[in-house]
Amino acid sequence: MPRASKVKRLPPEQRRFVEKLLREDRLSLSEMIAEIRREYPDADVSRTGLGRYKQKVDELAGRMREIQAAGTALVAELGEDPHDRAGQLMVNAMTTAYTHLVLDSNSEDRKLSIKEAAELARGARAVMETRKMSMAERQQIAQEAREALQREQREKLEELRKTGAIDQATFDAASKITIYLPANDR
Repeated sequence: MPRASKVKRLPPEQRRFVEKLLREDRLSLSEMIAEIRREYPDADVSRTGLGRYKQKVDELAGRMREIQAAGTALVAELGEDPHDRAGQLMVNAMTTAYTHLVLDSNSEDRKLSIKEAAELARGARAVMETRKMSMAERQQIAQEAREALQREQREKLEELRKTGAIDQATFDAASKITIYLPANDR
């Protein structure tokens, strides 16, 4: 395994400074070296080493943009709107999963294929559909419970009317009242 670059071996504070300069992307490599030496005179960073590190950072940023674009495209291909909340969640889940797979692979021979990415997308979609179905089932159960309670209330009112405990006018007035129970949609 190759040795870590000198930039990676810098103390955390110095490395953050170097990475900040790279993110700003406003200076040339020579200007960055001058800035680093002005801030940290003892920092052992060469122009070549900084250039290699910048290439790796740029490559990683490019891969992250590609991953985001691929996640959005796959979500759209599966029929979900990548801009609604569920679609965004799916894009983010896929992006995260894909990023972990890419970053965890230490060798070039283990890259996520398009087929595997599509399988991840289908899996994420299945999870979302299961969640939607579960919510629909809960709503159905709540609706059935409300209807059963209303039937029970009507039957008790009818029983009270038949036994004479309430008169017809009271029965008619009470029958018009519908008791609603709040649906537990969450």
